[in-house]
Order: sequence, then structure tokens, then C-alpha cells
Amino acid sequence: MGRFINPFTDFGFKFLFGREVEKELLIDFLNDLLVGEHVITDIRFLNNEQPPEVKTERGLIYDIYCVTDTGERIIVEMQNREQPYFKDRALFYLSRAITQQAKRGVWNFQLDAVYGVFFMNFVMDKDMPSKIRTDVVLSDRDTGKLFSNKFRQIFIELPNFNKEEDECENDFERWIYILKHMDTLDRMPFKARKAVFERLEKLASKANMTQEERAQYEEEWKVYNDYFNTLDFAEQKGLQKGLQKGLQKGLQKGKEETARNLKELGVADDIIMKSTGLSKEEIEKL
Repeated sequence: MGRFINPFTDFGFKFLFGREVEKELLIDFLNDLLVGEHVITDIRFLNNEQPPEVKTERGLIYDIYCVTDTGERIIVEMQNREQPYFKDRALFYLSRAITQQAKRGVWNFQLDAVYGVFFMNFVMDKDMPSKIRTDVVLSDRDTGKLFSNKFRQIFIELPNFNKEEDECENDFERWIYILKHMDTLDRMPFKARKAVFERLEKLASKANMTQEERAQYEEEWKVYNDYFNTLDFAEQKGLQKGLQKGLQKGLQKGKEETARNLKELGVADDIIMKSTGLSKEEIEKL
């Protein structure tokens, strides 16, 4: 393990961006993400555990759920491995954040804007041109004119970002470079350009963590590392069998094997569900 925490462990991601005491980091990142559109001066974290709308449904757990000073609701999610129907899943997340704004009694249907920011350690659509960022908005098909500003998805595909440190042209690219390489860096770059990166260096340094924080992070890092090693092996085995029995069957078996190993490590079911895409019922049957 390197000097800085891995921001794509569940603990690391929320430690950096999901705490009220350090919300300036998330504000700064979002402003660099939305540069030229508007400036966020404050955010308030909302409950990231969303109950189901009906008893037979499953609740949602967002990584980060916040509202800006001007009323936009922003969901920030980190996904390490490709999942089936990921676009549909992202659409469902934002749709739930919209429907939960409904008010009892007489209501004029006025909505707060909902944004989804999705970090992905995989390529979302291999048939599409390679790009680091994909912005999805509601617009007229013929004219391209914005139809509504109340719904927006921003997908950040980390494997498509291949710039070196001296090739980063703006603060958004500098953020992505740091996040992608943080756990292998010996120093925090760009500190002379932007003061927030100096703050990030102190916060992300494992030497500055409490013993409790360090222990929790290292436990999650072990699970994270075991998960990747196990999933890589399972996918290889699954792909070999997929040549004979079909790719989908092989990938499903790989997910089940990964879930079984994570259960043996004592990982909570909700984390296994998020990591593998399996349902709670499928995990309980293993």
C-alpha cells in the first residue's frame, strides 16, 4: 500500500467526499465538474439510505447524496466493476430521487434538479467512442435545445483517462488524474495551482488518520484487493466456461463465486449486492 488512501474503496471515497467536516472537497470538485455553469457555495448532506416506496421493494443506498445551496440534489456514486444494465441502474437512482420529492395533498409538481455523478472503473459502452466524460441531459431530438434542466447524468469512465501529469489542461482533469493514481503517488501534484489539493494531501495521507480510521480503511482495502483478485480469477474461469456454455452463464457464476468469497470475509450483504449486482435473495441462497 502507498502513502495515500485508495479513493475507490467504500471507506476511502466517503472519507474524502462524504463527510460534513470536509465538504469543501466535494464542493470544489463539483464546481470544477460544472465549471462555467454555476458556482456551488455550500452543500448539505442528505440521508444516503433511501427506504422503498412500497414494502415489497428494496431500499437504496447511495454513496453520497447531497443538496446544494441553490436546491440541486446530487447523487455521487463510485462503481469499481461493470454491472449488467448499469445505465438502467443509474436512471433508476435519479428517478427515485425525483419521485421522493412528491408532497402529500395539493402539489404543483415543481421539482428540484437532480444530478447523478457516476465514477466508473470500467468502460460503460465499448461500442461508443472512447471518452472520459459523458453528459446526459433532456433535450429536443431535432434541435438539441435543452428541454428541461431538472435531470442530468454525468458518467466518468476512468479507464479512458490516459493523460500524464503534465498533460492535464484544467482542474477537472487534474482531479481525475489525482483520483485515478492517488494510492500509487509519492506526492500530491498540482498543489501550487490549487490550494484544495494541499488540503487533499493532508486528508488522504494515511499517516494523518487515527488508529481507528486506519484500521477500518485497511480492513476495507483488504476486502477491496481480495475482491479484485477473486473477481479476476472468477471472470477468467467464467469466460473459459462461457466459451462452452455461454458468456452470460459464466459471468453469473463468477459473480456468485465472488459473493461467496466476500461472505466468507464477513462483508455486509449491501456491499456484496453493490459489488456484484446480485440481489439479496441470490446472496442469501449461496
